Amino acid sequence: MSSIKKILLALIVIAFLISLPFLIRGKQEVITVFHAGSLTVPLQRIASLYPDKSVEIRLEASGSVEAVRKITELGKRADILASADYRLIPKMMYPKYADWYVIFATNEIVLTYTNRSRYSNEINEDNWPEILMRNDVKFGFSDPNKDPCGYRSVMTILLSSGHYNKPLDQILVKATNIEVKGMEAWVPDPIEVRGNNLVIRPKSVELLSLLEAGTLDYAFEYKSVAVQHGLMYVQLPPEVNLGSPKLADLYSKVKVHIFSGSKREKVIKGAPIAYGLTVTKVARNREQALKFVRFILTKGLDVFEESGQPPVKPPLAYGNVPSEIRSVAEVKP
Repeated sequence: MSSIKKILLALIVIAFLISLPFLIRGKQEVITVFHAGSLTVPLQRIASLYPDKSVEIRLEASGSVEAVRKITELGKRADILASADYRLIPKMMYPKYADWYVIFATNEIVLTYTNRSRYSNEINEDNWPEILMRNDVKFGFSDPNKDPCGYRSVMTILLSSGHYNKPLDQILVKATNIEVKGMEAWVPDPIEVRGNNLVIRPKSVELLSLLEAGTLDYAFEYKSVAVQHGLMYVQLPPEVNLGSPKLADLYSKVKVHIFSGSKREKVIKGAPIAYGLTVTKVARNREQALKFVRFILTKGLDVFEESGQPPVKPPLAYGNVPSEIRSVAEVKP
């Protein structure tokens, strides 16, 4: 063989070896997961630990309400939907896009801040409503029409008005076009913000950069998000943080009316925070999606524990639960 042919052969072999990873990747099966922004950190970790490397897991974060709308209103396809509020699955996806779900984790609302926040040296569980009402304080929460953390923040504010006997709910009335009557709130779409004391973003994790930059003093977030990002936070009492199953009756007294992209009004009643997931009826890769869900509900629960997000053990499954899931969850009627 001539030296020229040897060189050409060597170049062909090198080119093949360089392109091999891309050829393999092109043959990978893909699982698409639409999920709540507050699940980003643990799901990234769980995806990295998933043993089947022939599967590519694509994670797409947004507010949970928005994630559901991508499927039900915009016609996008996802194999798995993981929501910060499990109730959105039966409420917004049944029966066309889903017919079962699993509750796998809990959480609670906290008020996050940094050492750059105004009055950070004096804020505590007793005086935070008073501090939020000060004219020079800037705080934020996510859009209730897009993100469960947003409507839960509104619920926390309404519950706190009664618990602390402070007119905290008037912040909503003065700073937005939200209408409040007692323990009930109506959130127009689009939501409007008046003045400079309040900031609203589509999903709660988008407030973190503003908080860390000192642009924002305080933000309502899930406790797991505060833990994962090393933020300081005020631990709110169980009566207002939506984190205690024992206080479900108290939480149920508060209601928030939200509006979908099609302007349909939905009433969300206060309840203990619980996360849910399902494999959708429009899944392109149902078999692999179910395998990944099994991994989430077994090995993945430890990741949630480590991420400051208490898992539900065993996970609780409802509806037309597939046989692949029944062995790793407690099926409820």
